Amino acid sequence: MTSAGSSQGASPDLPGDARMRASDAERERVAEALREAVAEGRLDMEEFEERLEAAYEARTHAQLEPLVRDLPVPGSAALGALSAPVGDRTGRRERIGGAPTSRMGIAILGGFQRKGTWTAPRAFTAFACMGGGEIDLREARFEARETVIRCFALMGGVNVIVPPDIETHVGGIGIMGGFDHSGTADGEPGAPRVTVTGLALFGGVTVERKLRKDEHKRLKAERRRLRAERRERLRDARRDRRELRD
Repeated sequence: MTSAGSSQGASPDLPGDARMRASDAERERVAEALREAVAEGRLDMEEFEERLEAAYEARTHAQLEPLVRDLPVPGSAALGALSAPVGDRTGRRERIGGAPTSRMGIAILGGFQRKGTWTAPRAFTAFACMGGGEIDLREARFEARETVIRCFALMGGVNVIVPPDIETHVGGIGIMGGFDHSGTADGEPGAPRVTVTGLALFGGVTVERKLRKDEHKRLKAERRRLRAERRERLRDARRDRRELRD
């Protein structure tokens, strides 16, 4: 690893922003800057792969900043851009505002789904009795910046999916069931905030953080491209060795 990616942790002397925990979306912003740099010829493939791997393993801003420090946009500015409103930074539409398209989901001996480009209300109630429901917020708009999702699972289950840039708080209770609090995480400044609460009785409520579908597809395509380039370099190296022996 080159010196630009050698930072392994946040020092106590670093400013608060540097010690801040990095989100999945922030790691992806740095990865995107690295992709642009290799496309422009500023990084060779070996260094790009090292920095990309370090970006996805980074836990704090202090570990991300050195990876782009020597690129045209200084590392501090690149990380500062991560604090801009989501629509300004990524080119996505502004996600706040609009009339809600659904305020409740009920699954009794069946199921319900809320997914795609729906508009989530300020308060959404999910009830599952011997059935299951899915609330997918990855492509959703939000009526307001603060959203509360109340989940009640009676011998059933509710699954809530949020993208990495959204701040999420989970505070429900499980009685002879499970209310998974592992989805609680910080988001990006200016992004919507989602609170999941309620009760799971002989049932379960889960909260997952997943990349949006377009980001997931882009990452898969990038990994395939990197694997293909590695195979090509290995073939070239074997061919060169054979030519030297001959």
